[in-house]
Amino acid sequence: MTTGAVKGPASYFPSIEKKYGRPISEWQDLIRKSPLKKHVELVTWLKTEHGLGHGHANALVAHTLAESRTS
Repeated sequence: MTTGAVKGPASYFPSIEKKYGRPISEWQDLIRKSPLKKHVELVTWLKTEHGLGHGHANALVAHTLAESRTS
């Protein structure tokens, strides 16, 4: 078993929850329920409709889409 710092998109999650006041699960539900499916479209939507910064929106979308590909 390895331990250490969280890497990749999930490393942004604590700051996303703190800055925007919503748990990651809520953001992921919004992404999954969106009619948009392309990464760049979802990032743009989170930025324009929900006020997220680019890095935070990108991390959420990347992580959520990666999960849906592996499940």
